[in-house]
Amino acid sequence: MTKDARKDGRQPMQSSSVPKRNREQRTYTVRPRHKASVGPVPPRSQDRHTSAQSGSPLTLVVDVGASGIKAVVLNELGDLVGRRVRRDTPSSGMPGEVMDTIVALAKDFESFDRVAVGFPGIIVDGIVQQAPNLAPEWKDFNIAGVLQTRLKKPVRVANDADVQGFGAIAGKGVELVVTLGTGVGTSLFTEGHLVPNLEAGKAKLRNEMLQKEGKKPWNRRLAKFVRRLEERFHFTRLYIGGGNSRKVDISLLPANVTIVSNLNGLVGGIALWRDWVSPRENTNGSSGLVSTPDNNDG
Repeated sequence: MTKDARKDGRQPMQSSSVPKRNREQRTYTVRPRHKASVGPVPPRSQDRHTSAQSGSPLTLVVDVGASGIKAVVLNELGDLVGRRVRRDTPSSGMPGEVMDTIVALAKDFESFDRVAVGFPGIIVDGIVQQAPNLAPEWKDFNIAGVLQTRLKKPVRVANDADVQGFGAIAGKGVELVVTLGTGVGTSLFTEGHLVPNLEAGKAKLRNEMLQKEGKKPWNRRLAKFVRRLEERFHFTRLYIGGGNSRKVDISLLPANVTIVSNLNGLVGGIALWRDWVSPRENTNGSSGLVSTPDNNDG
């Protein structure tokens, strides 16, 4: 912003390029708080890292979407180890084909110690209760168990909006996350603790409605939805992510609403393994997990 613009309160013109950090314009706020969110994608030669080389557990994080499945390996701090990979979600949305795609993505990485999956549906104890944007055959499908058998690594699975929230939140107060894509996902956190499987999305904000009605009506509906969320939850901050977050008119929303990077859907996977004890450190012969009385990570 120029000196003259600061004096008379004028705002600089908004660019249509990739958002940059700017304290004065919420339109340009891009979280996440991890190094993994910035910088160029590392060259292919950096993909071949192992847990022994990094000195910390490596996590394969998979983000399952209705249109695409993304994967990346992260170290314990949430930094990228190698590059992100992506494949289209099978058009059938069937469990077997989606599992095959995840296993194929995993083969792009030489080594990882554990797996975290963000899945577009309700997950209880690693089992899918429903997946409205995929196929009805997902009901009661043990996604964690099947992946653990096929990848031969411990696996944890949570709702994709919950995982994105872990990558976005500050851990203070009541924080809500809304993901806008093929469908609408929501997650709720209080003082950094997840309230799992919150289903507060609005069907009329789905991508098909955006394409049918256009941005202006869709944004007006979104603004009304946010006001209702504020009345219901009295949130400290609301984060909006997902593929259609770039279509959001932030000027229609309250000052405590922030647009966040979709990379949160990957880096948030680290939170599913906060109670991890690596096999090298584990001396009691268990599976590498220790239970904690305050484990709300799913």
